[in-house]
Order: sequence, then structure tokens, then C-alpha cells
Amino acid sequence: MRLSVLIALFVPVLAQCQSSPSGYRVVRGLDYVGAGNPRQTLDLYLPETKTTLPRPLVVFIHGGGWETGSKEDNGFLLELIKDRDFAGASLNYRLTDQAIWPAQIHDCKAAIRALRAHAAENQIDPDKIAVFGISAGGHLVSMLGVSGGVKELEGDLGPNLTQSSRVTCVLDFCGPSNFLTFAGKGTIIDVDDPKTGLSKLIGGTVRAKSDVARNASPVTYITSDDAPFLIIHGDKDNIVRYAQATEFKAALEKAKIPAALITGTDGGHVFFSQPLVERMRAFLDRHLLGKDVQVPDGAVPSK
Repeated sequence: MRLSVLIALFVPVLAQCQSSPSGYRVVRGLDYVGAGNPRQTLDLYLPETKTTLPRPLVVFIHGGGWETGSKEDNGFLLELIKDRDFAGASLNYRLTDQAIWPAQIHDCKAAIRALRAHAAENQIDPDKIAVFGISAGGHLVSMLGVSGGVKELEGDLGPNLTQSSRVTCVLDFCGPSNFLTFAGKGTIIDVDDPKTGLSKLIGGTVRAKSDVARNASPVTYITSDDAPFLIIHGDKDNIVRYAQATEFKAALEKAKIPAALITGTDGGHVFFSQPLVERMRAFLDRHLLGKDVQVPDGAVPSK
């Protein structure tokens, strides 16, 4: 099936005039549900180089406290896959002004199912799908990594319900992992404030909606068959406490899930440095390309 047919199946609903990154052919505004909602669309980045083998795919999920942000906030993804023979995707999902939890994970899973359903015509390997997210996106990719087969989180969106939403590996950049332990010294977020992004996500404060907070926490769903994780977190993050990262890593390791924690020295909430990019690329090489490279715990500069 050619790309033109894929476009018809995905039903693009956005007309965007954006330049394409060098070396990539970009298909924008692909509707992965079929409902005509711009918040349920993705952009696909396909390498222009020819290949006889299917390529791994890196899917990016943006941050913004579940109430702002867009698939266009994808500069880190493009840096990560630059000069690599990886396909990329960046997706929108419904924000809290349209729907509360679990709509966001239902959207993300529908997107993974759609990408897997149309992998062959785009020379994508359906068994080599990594997910990378920042902040709220880190929370959502973590949920993808631990909730394969969890029926209540799967949803029933889109035409690809027979496809799996499991992912190969997860890069979680400063995402929250346990909303019940989110509060504490080090964060400026007040979990008792009904106007925060977290409260809007779960439909009330953590105190009032503790059951929803638990059900929206990645740590709740960890099992021994989950995907490997690379957790990235700044040790001076004042939005999502660094303790969220260490707690999550310990819970993954208790279940025998491969997990590494990369700490940004003096890093706040989201940071960038070339050594960090190289660690992330090594993680992808290990889990998407099968290279014998190690990605141990360690610190990287945050600038």
C-alpha cells in the first residue's frame, strides 16, 4: 500500500505550512482515530534514503501539563533521529480542555495501533517502536511502557483495535510516575489546587480523586513483561521531583525490568546537552538495533 493510500486511511485534517527537516519526507496531520479532531492527529517523518529493510520508529509525545503543547514541539525528537536511519512520529492527544483521564492514554494507544497497522507501507518495523516523551509526555510514554494488555487503558478508538499498543522501549524525560507521592519538598506544584494541570487531568485534586490518581500513575501497572526504560531527570527539577524518578526506577527494577536513570547535574525541569543525546541514542541502538552497548546509570551535564 503506497503512502497516498495511507493518507486516505489516516484522513489528514490539518493543513500546515511547515518546512521539513533535511533528509526526511514529512506527512502531517494524519488522523489516527478518524474522528476529525486535530488533537487526534500525528506527523510522520520518513527518511528519504532508500532501504530494503523496515526501519525502527521513534514516537514523540509532547509535554505541557496535559493542558498545553503540540506535536510541533518536536525539536528534541528531530535532534535524536538526525542522521539516523530511524523513522519518527510526533502526535497530538486530547488536552484537559477537551477530556479528562483516561482519554489521553486512549489517544496515545490509538496512535500506536494506527502506526503499527500501517507500518509495512512506510517501511517501519512494527516490532521496533520506541516512545519518547517529556514531562506530561513522559508520563504518557511511561504509561504506554507499563500498560500493554491493560484493558481499561486500551480504549476503543479508531479502526485498528486488533493491533497491539505495546512498545519496544521507553525514554521518559522528567515525567511523573506516581501521583500519590507527587507532593513534597522540592515541587512548586500544589496537588490540593484544583486549577493545576494535574487536577484538571484527573478531575479534581489528588486528595479528592485518589483512586483516579492511582489509576493514572504508571507505577500502578508495573509487571515483569514491561518494556525497558531510560529515565531522564534533572536533580534540581522543581516541577516533578527527582524522587519520582528514583522511586519509579526502583519499582521497575523490583519487577526485573531493565531500567537506567540518567541524572542531569543541576538540571531543572527539562534540559538539553549533547552528552544526554548520546546516551539516549545509545539506548535506542541497544533496544532498536540490537547493538551491544551499555547504558548505565550516571550523570550528564544539563547544559
